[in-house]
Amino acid sequence: MTLIRALDPVADAAAVRHLFDRAADYVDLETGEGPSDATVADFFAPAPFAAGPADTLKLGLFSGGRLDAIADLAFGFPQRDDAFIGLLLIAADRRSHGLGHLFVDHIADVARARRAPCLFVAVLEANPRACAFWEGEGFVQVLKGPPTQMGRRTHVRWRMERKL
Repeated sequence: MTLIRALDPVADAAAVRHLFDRAADYVDLETGEGPSDATVADFFAPAPFAAGPADTLKLGLFSGGRLDAIADLAFGFPQRDDAFIGLLLIAADRRSHGLGHLFVDHIADVARARRAPCLFVAVLEANPRACAFWEGEGFVQVLKGPPTQMGRRTHVRWRMERKL
């Protein structure tokens, strides 16, 4: 059974940390570092553009009671009514099992319920598999960002958009 629910920064911190450990390949790709408690704290921090806690949702996808994926959904970027996926992370051993598609459908439903006209995501250019995933979910590249330092790595990110 699969369940998607809001995550609590205290009650779910250990499960989120365990998920980051199971997805350490992505954390290394993004930052050049391994997962840490700071990684968990960063995930639970509000989006920098969020007006308040109600503008950010931290979601978890549970399969058989185990946290297999997390998502960070925020509202108000790039435009006031838009929704933005700050992170969608799936445990390495659970990728290519349809969880990403299921999670994106849920996120799109949440964004539609908030009357967001568009759903955005930023994808690392160094992650072509992720670019292909998002394109398969109906997203198109709309903006190439400047190089940005992320931990020990520098990345170019593509902003991708899907009309809702």
